[in-house]
Amino acid sequence: MIFKERLADQFTNVLAITIGTAIYAFGLHYFVISNELMEGGVTGVALLLKYVLNVPPSVSTLVCNIPLFYLGWRVFGKGPMLYTIYGVVSLSFFLWVMEQLIHNNWLIPFHTTQDYFLATLYAGITLGTGLGLVFRFGGTTGGSDILARIGNKKRGWSVGQVILIIDVIVIGTSFLYLPKEKVLYSLVAVFVTSRLIDYISEGAHAAKAFTIISDEAVPLSEAITKELDRGVTLFPARGAYSGNNKEVLYCVVYRHETRRLRELIQSIDPRAFIIIGEVHDVIGEGFKAQ
Repeated sequence: MIFKERLADQFTNVLAITIGTAIYAFGLHYFVISNELMEGGVTGVALLLKYVLNVPPSVSTLVCNIPLFYLGWRVFGKGPMLYTIYGVVSLSFFLWVMEQLIHNNWLIPFHTTQDYFLATLYAGITLGTGLGLVFRFGGTTGGSDILARIGNKKRGWSVGQVILIIDVIVIGTSFLYLPKEKVLYSLVAVFVTSRLIDYISEGAHAAKAFTIISDEAVPLSEAITKELDRGVTLFPARGAYSGNNKEVLYCVVYRHETRRLRELIQSIDPRAFIIIGEVHDVIGEGFKAQ
């Protein structure tokens, strides 16, 4: 039974990564390449090779990632790299499919000479949707992500900062070959892409965590349970300055429930000390099933 569930999970992951890379490849050809926009990381390198030397992205994406596969395999081992390798191969395949569709005039890319903002916006939406699906189900499209993870493991560098530095270098290099307006529009697309990646890979189940220090802990917990139908955990605590014993409430709610919870706390204990934190994913009763 456990084996069947694990097999079903792996099939779901592979299917989602496949769909995600297909959407990404479509957005790259339909909106980005047709308007000579840019991307960061290895994809950005592939785009520069396309614009300068007319090398197909389906080839350059795969070739540029091969040495990174070797490094990742050495550092992380076989297991963690399998989905990454599949993601890159799938992306290269769908890039090749899009190239054939466009070459045979079965797909006419969106090209504009006036409204680059529209192309930029939809480029960000399609790329972000595709990558968000890939990341959410455990895959990557290789490139700077592998380098960032290696830097994090070996040197303790921030993954986000490494990816940002690589993106800045790649997109900055494009100033030598592309009009500055297109490069600046590309930065907008990169921003939209990153927001959608966060939302799809984590934010679809984003919530708020409330840590509440109150003299009315028990009435508050009862009200939260009754009014919001949310579980509450009580922790014993003692004030370092006053030495008074208190109880701390911890509760997680969806974002749209945040205002109701704040009003509820205010009505019972206006002097309550409240800490509200971001929660990117919640698994358990009342939220997402495991």
